[in-house]
Amino acid sequence: MESEYLSDDGLETPEVGAWAEEKYRIVNLYDTLFSTGMKNKWECRVYIDLYSGAGYSRIKGTKKIIRGSPMIALNVAHPFDKYIFCEKDESLMSALKERVARDFPMRDVAFVWGDCNENVSKIMSLIPPHSKDKKVLTLCFVDPFNIGIQFEIVKKLSSKIMDFLIVLAVGMDATRNEAIYADPGNSQIDRFLGNSTWRQRWSEQRLLKIPFRHFLAQEYANQMAQIGYLPISIDKMKEVKSDDKNLALYHIAFFSKNKMGYSFWKDVLKYSDPQQTLGL
Repeated sequence: MESEYLSDDGLETPEVGAWAEEKYRIVNLYDTLFSTGMKNKWECRVYIDLYSGAGYSRIKGTKKIIRGSPMIALNVAHPFDKYIFCEKDESLMSALKERVARDFPMRDVAFVWGDCNENVSKIMSLIPPHSKDKKVLTLCFVDPFNIGIQFEIVKKLSSKIMDFLIVLAVGMDATRNEAIYADPGNSQIDRFLGNSTWRQRWSEQRLLKIPFRHFLAQEYANQMAQIGYLPISIDKMKEVKSDDKNLALYHIAFFSKNKMGYSFWKDVLKYSDPQQTLGL
């Protein structure tokens, strides 16, 4: 991602923590590698963002404005053939639409207003049909503020040929609310993981001093393997921490059914340090 910051365009720009710069750097690296590496292998490359936001974000406590994930994906050197942006906040969606129309009027973009958990069928209907003569590959970015994304939604989307880049909010949400979520009467993690048997495994892992966030991240990866994605371990994820107190916030995980995607992800992990560059 470019080192310079953006000018205030007067549209709604939500605040984010300083650590978001690291997250978006990683997103930019993978979007670039994916869009370029797959441009001659697939007739149609699709980008989905389930929590699009406004397209711009302001670093909290500063005047620094950075591109959010939709604008990063639209700005790659070899653009995707189709973009699908979902956002439930009407004001954020309105700002995103204006920015896309202004900066990328030639891109093929579809907007879905509403909760992605409730609009998965509409999102899937917007993906061009895959055929022998038109192979379609989709990259889906999932960046919720908490663990509110339901695994069933990811499972439905996975019926398409689709890779996932998912922000697992297991540090900033799940760890902080462990006592609440672990209560047998609470089903939040059941929906997040797509199963209700995790508590028994957690009781065993807790005795081994495994952090709750690490347990959940690995459980999620195991669930992805159950629906056909290649198995990964937690050391193949990128853990992002806060700048001020060095608190673990989330893990960024990549999932694919093809080894090619993991070769790109390996490079992202290698070059995610701001001091290194892929020369993009």
